[in-house]
Amino acid sequence: MSKLVVIAYDTPNKAGDVRSRLRKLQNEQVIDLEEVLVAVKDEEGEVSLLHTYKPVATGAGKGGFWNTLVGLVLMNPVLGMSTARGSNAVSNALTEVGIDEDFMRDLTATFRNGSSVLFALIRGAASPEKVLAELRGTGGRVLETELAHEMEEKLQAALDAAV
Repeated sequence: MSKLVVIAYDTPNKAGDVRSRLRKLQNEQVIDLEEVLVAVKDEEGEVSLLHTYKPVATGAGKGGFWNTLVGLVLMNPVLGMSTARGSNAVSNALTEVGIDEDFMRDLTATFRNGSSVLFALIRGAASPEKVLAELRGTGGRVLETELAHEMEEKLQAALDAAV
């Protein structure tokens, strides 16, 4: 089963750079990525989405996940909903695909103009140490992960490490 990892960056190009690093590792068979989505918010607040799909892995369940996640990124449902009914509908839809309200609040608070967010569904890693070494010093803050707590701490430490 794939594990979700979401990392927020303070600059618009960093998530794309990290996505490129992950794709390089995938080509080297160090990591097995199911899908990767990068969301970039420019200085005017316009959001651009960059997808990377592995066609064989795309199923109906994942389509609903990504569509809901894209809706979250574009609509800022937690802060942008004006009615309790609308907010509950979005919240229920996101809960169905495993996204909780704390994550939504963190994302909307972090996803500011001039920033980017990396969303990755990871099947596995042949060498987690090589993945951490490649991501060392790239910055970013882990917003959400389904990784074991120890691995999440290692990931955040690698992101924070000086190059």
